[in-house]
Amino acid sequence: MSQHIIPNASELTATWQKSSASGGDGDCVEFAAHENGIAIRHSKAPNGPALLFTHSEIAAMLAGAKAGEFDHFTQG
Repeated sequence: MSQHIIPNASELTATWQKSSASGGDGDCVEFAAHENGIAIRHSKAPNGPALLFTHSEIAAMLAGAKAGEFDHFTQG
C-alpha cells in the first residue's frame, strides 16, 4: 500500500461506521471499507484526514482491543 493518509476523508465514497457504544457527542472513531484496506477517521473532523490500514493490521488491533491490551488508554 503506497498511501497511508487520505488528506480529506469526506472525499471517499464510503459508508462510515462507528461503535454503537460511542456517545452522542460526536467524539468517535469511524471506520470505512476502502479498496486498499480500512480507513479510519475522527467523527468530529469528517473533512479531515483518514488513516488507511490493511485488513491484517485492523484485525491485529481489534484482537488486541478485545484482549484488553489497550484498556490502560481509557483510564483517565
